[in-house]
Amino acid sequence: MLLRVAGGIALAAWAVDADAREMTLMDTVTTEAVRMADLSPTGEFTAVIRSIPRTPYEDDDGSDYSELVLINSAGEETSYLSKTEKFGRVSFGPQGEYLYFTAKEDGDDYQELYRMPVKGGGVQSVFEFDGNIGSYDLSEDGTQLVFLSSGPKDSDKEKLSKKGFKAEVYEEDLTYTQVYHVVLGQEDAEAKAVTPDDQQVYSVAFHPNNEQLLVRTAPTPLIDDAYMSSQYQLIGLDGEVAATYESEGKLGRAEFSPDGRYLAMIRAADYNDPSAGSLFVYDTREQEHRNVLPNYKGSVKDFTWRTGEELVWLGHRGTESEVQALTLKFLESRILVEPGEAIVTSIDGEAGKSEFVLTAHRPSHPSEAFKYANGGLERLTDSNPWLSEIDMPRQETITYEARDGLELEGILVYPLGYEEGKSYPTVMVIHGGPESHYSNGWLDRYASPVKHAASKGYALFFPNYRGSTGRGVEFSKLGQNDYAGKEFDDIVDAKEHLVAMGIADESRVGITGGSYGGYASAWGATAQTEHFAASVMFVGISNNLSKFGTTDIPKEMHAVHARSYPWDKWQWYLERSPIFHAEKARTPILIMHGKEDTRVHPSQSMELYRYLKTHGNVPVRLVFYPGEGHGNRKVAAQLDYSMRFMRWMDTFLMEKSEEKPPFELPHAEQLK
Repeated sequence: MLLRVAGGIALAAWAVDADAREMTLMDTVTTEAVRMADLSPTGEFTAVIRSIPRTPYEDDDGSDYSELVLINSAGEETSYLSKTEKFGRVSFGPQGEYLYFTAKEDGDDYQELYRMPVKGGGVQSVFEFDGNIGSYDLSEDGTQLVFLSSGPKDSDKEKLSKKGFKAEVYEEDLTYTQVYHVVLGQEDAEAKAVTPDDQQVYSVAFHPNNEQLLVRTAPTPLIDDAYMSSQYQLIGLDGEVAATYESEGKLGRAEFSPDGRYLAMIRAADYNDPSAGSLFVYDTREQEHRNVLPNYKGSVKDFTWRTGEELVWLGHRGTESEVQALTLKFLESRILVEPGEAIVTSIDGEAGKSEFVLTAHRPSHPSEAFKYANGGLERLTDSNPWLSEIDMPRQETITYEARDGLELEGILVYPLGYEEGKSYPTVMVIHGGPESHYSNGWLDRYASPVKHAASKGYALFFPNYRGSTGRGVEFSKLGQNDYAGKEFDDIVDAKEHLVAMGIADESRVGITGGSYGGYASAWGATAQTEHFAASVMFVGISNNLSKFGTTDIPKEMHAVHARSYPWDKWQWYLERSPIFHAEKARTPILIMHGKEDTRVHPSQSMELYRYLKTHGNVPVRLVFYPGEGHGNRKVAAQLDYSMRFMRWMDTFLMEKSEEKPPFELPHAEQLK
């Protein structure tokens, strides 16, 4: 067995601390996390947005709260906008004197643009518009504003709706987002549309010359076009297209170098690349572009410009992350943040500044703000000081070999108090996508309550099966045109490896996951039922024929997953569907789904439930979450999910029961 221990995890943390406590499901769903860290132009301040979940049973239903804090160079934290205030899209002004944000204040009909002085002062209105202001950017001198908006609401449509005329024309009755430009400081300043009203715009930013705009456009607002048919263009303030930057497939962020010569862009390597994970640089002087990290066996996630010739880039490689500085002249990279220090998820810097800020997580804490300075990382925030009380389970990356010899990775979490030579009930947690991967950091989610489950005696394994990102473009394509083939065999091979290690009890292995991971969970409960004793399927696929006809990403499915259409091989699509194997099922399965899911329609869960219920060979339950889509966003639905997940696994893995648990949960007992 090949085994490596991820950096940053002390052996002492693996032992059970007599003074520590177990992590509860309430802890899991109410953990706070930093979701943005932005360095001011002067480098003096860092703006941090912290996500604060609502309190189940106390707060009314809704999305997480947000808090904006400002951290100065001495590391002192000041609350700027509290969780009671609704705001969004925070950024520093060009000279760093103000923090700008969008909000709908009292008396506003729409989301408007506001600012506050960094060093103290009240909220100031910047610009009001007859429509919601979305993403925005300011010119270098702060006198010009560009922003995205879909304009005012259609009053006639609202009036007709009240009279009962609510017909929806599918994929034709669309609302487009345009770019608007306005010169600030003028009396009766008026914003004018820059882009046409039949073109969708997803982002806008000033070129360093302040006379042109970098925009990302797509033919329509449909998510499939956003994924597969968008492009970056340079346009004038009059809307005239000056340049179109050649690309294929999926796109990530793009930004000009400080002098405007280079445009760095995260994009797919080609049209069939499952993810935007390659770093391209366009030289506008030489009229050429190239992949500046052509042989990188990982996935580029973010970048920031340091100078006109150097950028800092963030990559995820395997189960770790790294941050490097790239000099364009010689295409030489040097490591700044080593793999194993933390799982970095975003970086932000300023031209001319050697330091930068980042968000990162570790097995011991969720996402926090850090600063890179003087050759090392300085942690800026501690959003959950109570985590010091929690008994942290042992967590490490292991490698194993698939049946065809391919080397694979995964993250193993041991049960608390693990005893070598003793086997434990084990849950395989399968990521979605499949163009995604697990990193060896904070893995606790409502759908995978790692530390709570470990405290109850479970081992958990997070496999990065073939088709995952983080190991280069070629590896991410290995699952294409092979739905439920070798990719899901990799999961069984991982299970058998854990059994051979002695940690997994072969008769007590469960499987769970969402989206494509839900597909794997349904496949594990049907076609591979002999391998799994329990399954929890979330927003998963059960019928690849009807999935194609009900999803909002058919173009993306064809280009980067199936590489064929259902009518090319009807029988193959059917046989790679869990419903085809429903009669075989002997694995108790709990099926859960957001009722408003457009990515994987709830009918996918209904089909599998009905097939299994009619066959009558196995316990099955279907739970819908009204108001939720492709994943539960609200904390009450998250807690409910966690409780149902743990009770299902407890029933069939711990207790080895043959009967499903009651369908009700004791929520009413917690109401005050």
